[in-house]
Order: sequence, then C-alpha cells, then structure tokens
Amino acid sequence: MAKLLAGAALMTIGATAGVMPARAQAPTGEPITIGAILSITGPVAGVGQPERDGVLLAERAVNEAGGIAGRPLKVQIEDDASNPDTAVSKANGLIRVSRIRALIGSSNLAATVAIGGLTDPIRLPHVALSGIGPAVEARRTCVMHLLAPQELNARAALTYARDALSAKRVGVLHDSGYGQAVANSLKAVAAEYGIELVQIEKFEIGATDVSAQAAKVKAAGPQAVIVVASSATPFRNVHDLRMGVPVIASIASSSYEYVRAMGEAAEGVVFAEFLVAEDPLPHQADFVRRFQAAYGRLPKNYEAAGFDAVNLIAKVMAEAGANADNAAICTALRKPFQGVLARYDFSAPDMTGIKLTSFTYSQVRGGRFERLAFRPQ
Repeated sequence: MAKLLAGAALMTIGATAGVMPARAQAPTGEPITIGAILSITGPVAGVGQPERDGVLLAERAVNEAGGIAGRPLKVQIEDDASNPDTAVSKANGLIRVSRIRALIGSSNLAATVAIGGLTDPIRLPHVALSGIGPAVEARRTCVMHLLAPQELNARAALTYARDALSAKRVGVLHDSGYGQAVANSLKAVAAEYGIELVQIEKFEIGATDVSAQAAKVKAAGPQAVIVVASSATPFRNVHDLRMGVPVIASIASSSYEYVRAMGEAAEGVVFAEFLVAEDPLPHQADFVRRFQAAYGRLPKNYEAAGFDAVNLIAKVMAEAGANADNAAICTALRKPFQGVLARYDFSAPDMTGIKLTSFTYSQVRGGRFERLAFRPQ
C-alpha cells in the first residue's frame, strides 16, 4: 500500500456508491480483518494489480469514514502468483492464522473456485472478483460474484457481433482459464444469435506466441474475432497476421496495462465492459476522480471491482453488526448493492444479478477508451 500511495494526495471518499460518509471520527479498537487473495504476480498480474489498487483505496476510504461500527478495517492482502494451489495455501493461512472475517478473491477463476472449497463449508463471507464459473459455484451461497457470469460475457460479445457488425461468421481465440469458461458459453448460445463460430482456438495462460492459433482462425474466414484472454499476446498476433476484421475483446483484457502491451494492435479493438473512465457514468464519476487523485492515473474495471468488494463487505458488516457471525453476514449479503462497476443483486441465482443491459461498449482509439453509442437489447 505504501508503495502505491506514498506521496499521493489520497482524498477522502464520501459520495461514491456503497461508501460511508466521509470525515467521521477516527476508528478505534481492535481492527476487523478481512483477507484478499489477488494475483499480483504471474500471468494474471494484469488483473490482480489493478484489483489491489482498488482494494487499498477502499480500505483507506472506509477508515477515513469511521471504519466499521467505529472499529478500523484492516485488509490483509496475499499474492497467489496466479496459481490455484498457492491461493488455497494463502487462504488456509488467512482463515486459520489471521482469523479473517471475510475473504476477497481471487483474481482468476480457477483460484476462486479452489478457495471457495474452503470458504463455503465454514460459511465464511466470500466476495469473488470473477463471474460465477463451474456448476459447483452455484451451490456456494455465501460466495458473491462481482463480475458477470461467463454466459453473460459470451452474450455481450455475441450481441455486439450480431447487432453492431451484422456478423454471421465469427472466430474465437481464448486462453485455457477464464477464456475456456467463456468459450464454452459461446458455443452453447451462438446459435441463438444466428452466428456460426467458424474456428475456436485455445492457448495456454501465459503463452507468449499464439500466432499458429490465430492463423487457423484467419484461415476460416471470419467476419469478426472474439478474443477472451488475460493477455495482450493474442491481440498482437491477430494484428500481425493482418486479419482485417473487427476484434471484440472481453473485460479480461480491458486494463490499461494490457492495452499498452498490445501496442498498435489495440487500435480499434472493441471491449464489452463496465467502466470507461474517460467518460464515466454518473454513479462512477466520483470514484474515477478520486482514484485519479490518489494514483495519478485512470482506473478501469478491475480497480472498480476491488473497490466495490471492500465497500460491500464493510457496508454489510456495519449493518449486520461488527460481531455478527458468518451466517448472519452471508444472509445480509444476499440483496441488491449499488457499486461503482454495476448495480448488483446478490440474491439472484448467479450470485451477482448483473444484467446484459449493464454492459458498456468502448473502442480503443489513440490509446484511450471511447464509449460507443451501442447499447445491448
């Protein structure tokens, strides 16, 4: 935290959705500790590092606003190095040694599913920074999800391909983690949109060259390509092959870090996402302004998700009582919550309640995201 915030004029956050009023009396007493397992290093660091920045900003904001029921909030962050086994080890330490009251994370789907196997049996409140994935997660009723479920991500991309591009032949490039989950949904629902997935190619997370897979997609003659990956690599390879068709990207690669890594390949890529910091929605404007004041740069979706996660837990704990047991907090979580990223309804079967109409579409032009007028129906 010190590394990122030192010297920055971190401002008090007050009006942002889900945040308690600012400039309250300083919290006192024993801190309420929550854990956060994030992929700060490894192949998914482009997601985990922005999430960490949002978490730290929210921690500071909650404490400046008086903490939780007058007690300070402490967020203990652990790096899972983008590895599910490491995530499980870190979660065990947070639960058994640090005695955390709630858990945030992880940044990647596989790790989230793995640590859910620890939090669910003890009903530890768990806020995942991913959409609901495999079927087992639907039975975990104390694991809330701050990003859209994989099928909704698939529908967001297909909606744009059909309605904005009139595409009927679409290629898909995806990684073996989150991308695989979205690809499964793409295959399941593409026919509903009158779209043929002419070539679907997978590559391993962390791959540094997927030009062979991209070449197969090009050879199939798609009218558009959907890329689902936490990486800049497939975008560079598609660009180098001069595929010459629109590229639709998922939220997984929407960070500024990934866009910078794409280089000139980012130009014209369309993202199905939630936060366009250059042109934020009214309920996002305060967060964007204060994040920029703290860090000297604009936030994107993952910073907002980290920020929402902490504020959600703080808000529910304040309402349920600082000494409420796990079951009471889990029950209190299952209701609507207005976050920066979206308006959630954690009582929904997918444990997030995000709607297709919540998606915003942007296009990269000159290294900046520009909001598109297109709206999903």
